[in-house]
Amino acid sequence: MKKVYNGNKEEVVALKEINLEIEKGEIYGIIGYSGAGKSTLIRLINMLEEPTEGEIWVDGRQMNRLSQKELRKARQEVGMIFQHFNLLWSRTVFENIAFPLEIAGVPKEEINQRVNELIDLVGLTERANAYPSELSGGQKQRVGIARALANRPKVLLSDEATSALDPKTTDSILELLQEINRKMGITIILITHEMHVIQKICHKVAVIDQGEIVEEGPVLEVFTHPKQQITKEFVKQVTEHMDTEETIRQIPLEKGSYILKCKFVGENANQPIISRWVKTLDVEANILEGNIQYVQGSSYGSLYIQVKTTVDKLNESIQFLSNCGVEVEVVENVVGTK
Repeated sequence: MKKVYNGNKEEVVALKEINLEIEKGEIYGIIGYSGAGKSTLIRLINMLEEPTEGEIWVDGRQMNRLSQKELRKARQEVGMIFQHFNLLWSRTVFENIAFPLEIAGVPKEEINQRVNELIDLVGLTERANAYPSELSGGQKQRVGIARALANRPKVLLSDEATSALDPKTTDSILELLQEINRKMGITIILITHEMHVIQKICHKVAVIDQGEIVEEGPVLEVFTHPKQQITKEFVKQVTEHMDTEETIRQIPLEKGSYILKCKFVGENANQPIISRWVKTLDVEANILEGNIQYVQGSSYGSLYIQVKTTVDKLNESIQFLSNCGVEVEVVENVVGTK
């Protein structure tokens, strides 16, 4: 799929050769910096924009081949939530959620039942008659989510839906989206520039840069083995401070000292492997920095360890740790040894 805009002097290529397949029931994240093409991509999915080349399929239908009447009906099965909520300020919570049902011509009794169900689902039972101006940012976004679910969509699109919220509120909204996915089986596509959002709830992730998908796969795999530099930068948002390794490279080392970067995944992150290594090989080790994270029920982490030993013992240590399922890298020191 490709999207090109005609500028005043030349064409602007917003998306280049995008090829994505998102499975039913997945929470799929698309991450990239501003201007990478994220919002254009999500607008193509529900045909708010038409592709210049290629096909868009949603639930077995080619969206860019539908008639206008068919497209209007198909869009009812694709809900969307926005960064700035896009609520109608003159309508109450109840009336905002009811709005898409009114447009669809749903009978009033059915509207009342559906809206009350959704208000309960998003935790706003006591705020049904409040106006947007009386709500917090998190409550406004809950209204936006309920409204997006009104027509019982099969796909829910989220365009930077948490970027205007504080961290605690963001987590509560992400937990709500997880609950919706779990209870209703709705496919959720999240556009974001925050790796925390991907880490928290996504099953798979695609990294977009300058209109191209540069990396994609299961979140745990992308977190533990990022291939592209941009992916590594995003992963560092949640796994370590951006300057951690650079700082460690500046540590002066005595002759015969080395710094190891050890990566643990799954059960290995919860085992006393370092303790066994130190005891078995009689190595003196000093832990410089470490962290552990959780993604989709699996844990992973990294440790920077300083050791003073011989080259032979160093190689033996690397082999021992590798046999225990630990990925080991000797960090090159930029200062040198004394």
